[in-house]
Amino acid sequence: MEYAGIALIPLVIGVSEVIKKIGFNQKFIPVVNLILGLAAGIFFLNPGDLKAGIIQGIFIGLSASGLYSGTKNIVQELKQ
Repeated sequence: MEYAGIALIPLVIGVSEVIKKIGFNQKFIPVVNLILGLAAGIFFLNPGDLKAGIIQGIFIGLSASGLYSGTKNIVQELKQ
């Protein structure tokens, strides 16, 4: 991943924090991070290469939310 991809991780975290402050259920913020990461990977990093954009987008989204904590939060919310 290039430096631009690494620089997008804090941007995704910042946008998700704003979404959290607006009132979005924070248990689903990892899903928001993944969607934002996919959008960043597909549209900003690799607009011509869909496969590479998806892979980099998943990397950005999971890095922004933390793979373990995000999965744990979603599973807990769905059990309730």
